[in-house]
Amino acid sequence: MKKKILTVMLAGVMAAGMSAGSVQAATTEDASGDLYVFIAASLANAMDEIQKDFNEEYPDVNILFNADSSGTLQTQIEEGSRCDIFFSAATKQMDALVDEELAKKDSVVDLLENKVVLIKPKDGETKVTGFENITDAKNIALAGEDVPVGQYSREIFKNLGIEDDVNKMEINEGKNVTDVLASVSEGSNEIGIVYATDATSVADKVDVIAEAPEGSLETPVLYPVGLTVDAEASDEEAAAADAFLEYLQTDDAMKYLKSMGLPHIKQMIRKKKLQKMQRKTKPKKQILQKKLNNYRLHIKGAAYMSAPFCTYKRKEKNGIFTGNKLESIVDFFKDRSSGYDNCLFSGNFLCT
Repeated sequence: MKKKILTVMLAGVMAAGMSAGSVQAATTEDASGDLYVFIAASLANAMDEIQKDFNEEYPDVNILFNADSSGTLQTQIEEGSRCDIFFSAATKQMDALVDEELAKKDSVVDLLENKVVLIKPKDGETKVTGFENITDAKNIALAGEDVPVGQYSREIFKNLGIEDDVNKMEINEGKNVTDVLASVSEGSNEIGIVYATDATSVADKVDVIAEAPEGSLETPVLYPVGLTVDAEASDEEAAAADAFLEYLQTDDAMKYLKSMGLPHIKQMIRKKKLQKMQRKTKPKKQILQKKLNNYRLHIKGAAYMSAPFCTYKRKEKNGIFTGNKLESIVDFFKDRSSGYDNCLFSGNFLCT
């Protein structure tokens, strides 16, 4: 009976192997063709170098970037625009596409984290010293409510209790973070709110007044990236999307993103864990001193005895008897009149 079952199983494996061998999916080595990558506007400055580096290994891949606000990019994908990879400035837009089955859930990675900052024109004059007194400005440049940085800005206002006061200000609303940055750097607005990466990209044109206060932003500024559904993509173009998504998570790609002030989320998590461990870890000298004090406390008023012993019988070797000497310790504890409830063993162990 076993032989029959085994024969059937082998036959099935052979048939499956022949079927799979007849059609082979393209691998990343076959990557070629057009690759449509939708990126948050705040990532645009890093992508030129990333593209050059990627094309050194995959020269047959033509990357077509579309940079805009994550909300606008989401709408374009929903309306049928061809897209292979979506690199969002917030999880909200990516999650929506995943729910609509327009983005492939298993491919999505929270890759980066950014910061929200308050800026002014380079050497510009303002009474504003931070988010708390933002209403002291005559006007402000803000991204729209459908733009991630605009959503983060309004969350900060709400948590600081200044939302109503800000809404009474003269607001120049931009369609994306790039518009806000341009309005401030050109001096059209006294202050504005952008990502730290945007401020870094034009450090010669704007000054950072302050970062968002701790606790004012409950939602981390995470940048997820993932594959989207592209029914028009060939096998080679699908392979190109896989290759580029994989490349974005490498150290080679991260060095360009780090130059913009964007930390890798995995490295950020490791750094925070390390900092937490360091806060909990006491200096080595302090730990040793505590152990010494505990030892002194336990041996205070104790009785002492010394007994060489081995836990198993062995013959005499080189003049040293290694037989069982535990009897003396056993005899000591047989005498309960000693009144000792605890025992501390200390010694050296030699195995020959």
